[in-house]
Amino acid sequence: MKSDRILKVAVNAPLPRLFDYLPPPAATASPGCRVRVPFGRQRLVGMVIDVADASDLPRQKLRRAHSAIDDRPLLDHDDLWLIRFTSDYYHHPIGEVVAAAVPALLRQGRPLLATRSVLRLTEEGALVDLAALSKRAPRQAEILAHLDGAVSFDALDRTLPGWRRTKAALIDKGWVQVDEIPDDPGGDGGESEAAAGPTLNEDQRQAVDAILAGQGFRTTLLDGVTGSGKTEVYLRVMEETLAAGKQVLILVPEIGLTPQFVERVRRRLGRAPVLFHSSLTDSERLSAWRRARSGDADLVLGTRSAVFVPLAEPGLIVIDEEHDASFKQQEGLRYSARDLAIARGKRLDVPVILGSATPSLDSLSHANRGAYQHLTLESRAGGAMAPLLRLVDLNRHDGEDGLSTPLLTAIDDHVGRGGQVLVFLNRRGFAPTLICSACGHIAECRRCDSRMTVHQAEGSLLCHHCGATRRLDSTCGQCGAACVPLGQGTERVEETLKSRFPQHVITRVDSDSTRLKGTMDRALAMAVSGEARILVGTQMLSKGHHFPRLTLVGVVNADQGLFSTDFRGGERLAQSLIQVAGRAGRERQQGEVIIQTAFVSHPFWHELLAGGYHQVARYTLAERETAGWPPFSRLALIRASAHQRQHTWEFLEAAAEIASAAIAAAAPGGSVRVLGPVSAPMERRAGRYRGQLLLQSRRRQSLHQVLSAIARELEQHACSRRARWSIDVDPIELF
Repeated sequence: MKSDRILKVAVNAPLPRLFDYLPPPAATASPGCRVRVPFGRQRLVGMVIDVADASDLPRQKLRRAHSAIDDRPLLDHDDLWLIRFTSDYYHHPIGEVVAAAVPALLRQGRPLLATRSVLRLTEEGALVDLAALSKRAPRQAEILAHLDGAVSFDALDRTLPGWRRTKAALIDKGWVQVDEIPDDPGGDGGESEAAAGPTLNEDQRQAVDAILAGQGFRTTLLDGVTGSGKTEVYLRVMEETLAAGKQVLILVPEIGLTPQFVERVRRRLGRAPVLFHSSLTDSERLSAWRRARSGDADLVLGTRSAVFVPLAEPGLIVIDEEHDASFKQQEGLRYSARDLAIARGKRLDVPVILGSATPSLDSLSHANRGAYQHLTLESRAGGAMAPLLRLVDLNRHDGEDGLSTPLLTAIDDHVGRGGQVLVFLNRRGFAPTLICSACGHIAECRRCDSRMTVHQAEGSLLCHHCGATRRLDSTCGQCGAACVPLGQGTERVEETLKSRFPQHVITRVDSDSTRLKGTMDRALAMAVSGEARILVGTQMLSKGHHFPRLTLVGVVNADQGLFSTDFRGGERLAQSLIQVAGRAGRERQQGEVIIQTAFVSHPFWHELLAGGYHQVARYTLAERETAGWPPFSRLALIRASAHQRQHTWEFLEAAAEIASAAIAAAAPGGSVRVLGPVSAPMERRAGRYRGQLLLQSRRRQSLHQVLSAIARELEQHACSRRARWSIDVDPIELF
């Protein structure tokens, strides 16, 4: 690269542009290298994205980069393409995309290859008479005697505390030297003998053959009922990919909820996957990133951020539970890891597998149009039978703290016959509301338009939206009468079951009960072993777990999804119910699922019971096509919030005007619609007033043309300084 070329640098700042710099003195920097640059009064680490012969600014006004950090690019052309694509598609500042794609230690300017300090004997030191030295300088003699080859500073700290005070004297005498050597903790246990897999049934064998028959990029939707053996299909394809010397990237919704998946991969493939997720330390994330980049890790398993991990020899991308909302980042850079994985697979020309028992309607629509290969697994592996679903009408049956008499009777029957029961309620805490028994006053959050949730075990009221907490009131602050909890949460259901079935071990699994390290693993171990006879849990228990003894699932408060304000409400309710129902009867005994509802005549239940998830999907897709909702159109949300309601509305009204002008210029003819602005259903959250503007179009290109124009104008608009705002492309939540 010529020294006079201009560096186009991405800096971690909320500004949607690259910044031009002259190369550092006596050094060059290629795309993919890091440089230290002056930025205002700061000195920051930036990533070179491109180089150019000219700049829009006069050369004399360009500042020079201070130094180059890397001799060779950290990111190759494909990695940089993914960063640029993400920035362009989601209309997000490219510097913040780099920050999401690169480990924190590298963003701070740390070296790619970590080193550790070691102390080593020199030739002179090896000739020292230790017996004579020990008489006049025993500490020096002790250290020299301990040096058998290179010994790390950490090891010396453990065995010879205080040795560092003597180090300088030994160096001055030329008896020891300090070296820096590469330090990589390596894998998570290395390789072991791979275990043989089970015999594939006909559906599984055909799926494996169909996937392996393809060459290069192709997206396959592996659509299989719960317990049908999708994981075994993944594993067979992974084996072939690894045997060809290629790497496999596996994305899962939540790493903490899939220990069984991780262990099965480890056991079947004979190698430990390198894990990449938010619970790792910065050093662990860098090590995993580095091993994937070098090709040392041939199997990488992680949550959504792993979609950016560089791969030396990419061969396959697998997205398990592709329908899961966790793959969409909801703050900051609002990207979909599933969608980026598909785009990345196309760029790298490698196959992509999307697996789910309840595929998203977006993926089903692509499959229906032939854009995805659609493979189905219609029966459970090993001859297990599908669970029986039945409804309990809450209008006809009394209950106890949300548990109907038929459900309690079924629980008693199943545990009495040696089975295991899961009571599913996607609402943590003791009760969602605290109400005065006299005047009806409700305990509300002072910072949100929401009620405080009762957490009786902790004696507190907690807002599940902003995290505010205060002491649990026993009497009403308005009239002094007694306050009572209203409604059910997992904590209350657990208490009721313990009083009803005191002879059985009951375990609650939600984000409250598994907050401490190790508690989730212990709870799952009790569930898998069958020691816990009754499980009470939220959606944390509905994903990817296999409980061999589970025979009954009871769903409490299923109706909360029937009347959602979001057009995806029915899709999500069906996915949640089918996923949790799939935990039952995965071995030889047929499972039973009891769903409590106060609306047995609702059309949703007819579709679900008549044809399962795919019947609901067909019905819902037909509705969406008529109404013009995704996947038959494209959406983008412009969200705004401010401490003063007026500032939120000033911004949104300005955004609406800019959008209308952009549509007239870039997408005439009504191809893009502007809906709103409107307040969010929970307008005030964490002390900020929220609102939004919805853009809808049947043409993706038209929508993005308008969004590009809007983003440019809004960045310069005065009202943008008084409100936080974001653009959410392909939002999965409208409110």
